[in-house]
Amino acid sequence: QEGGYVLGTIAALLSESGVLGVSGPVEAGDAKLYVDGFKVGALAANPDVDVAITYTGSFSDVTLMSAAAETLIADGADMLTGSSQSVVGAIGVAKDKDAYWFGTQWDQTNLAPDTVVASQVYDWTGIIDDMIASRKAGVLGGKAYTLTFKYEGLVIEYNPAIDLPADVISAADAAIQGIMDGTIDPLVGPIQ
Repeated sequence: QEGGYVLGTIAALLSESGVLGVSGPVEAGDAKLYVDGFKVGALAANPDVDVAITYTGSFSDVTLMSAAAETLIADGADMLTGSSQSVVGAIGVAKDKDAYWFGTQWDQTNLAPDTVVASQVYDWTGIIDDMIASRKAGVLGGKAYTLTFKYEGLVIEYNPAIDLPADVISAADAAIQGIMDGTIDPLVGPIQ
């Protein structure tokens, strides 16, 4: 939800149509959290934006994800995102239809260098380092890890081929800082 919030912020500020499209696999788990964060971030950045969300019911059906992207674009979306390994279909549609894409889990820029604006990237380095250190110290489990901006487990990777306005980058940076300092809840928005 943290990275989703930031990417939603960017998408809402870049959108010319005022319609953002989201295609998720199932309405559960981290896929739902990402989608929910994206929607909250988008609406916090621009309350007039329309965030259209669809779930395909599959993590692996590339054809369904492509069809979802086609429908979202036909309904006016000019910014798209989604979650699961099947997003390669949606990214291809976004590329063919001149829409922009926001990635999650890994930097998806190499899939469509002129289409992917930014990606939420999971950085496992700190967690793996801690697991190794814990194991060497004789600690065999008992810890749970969450990837967050605050603990450097999440990174927003921008596509250098997409020239983002300075105010959009500033809004993204402010969203990250707000999430880290607790003034923004990525599933609720700014805390009053």
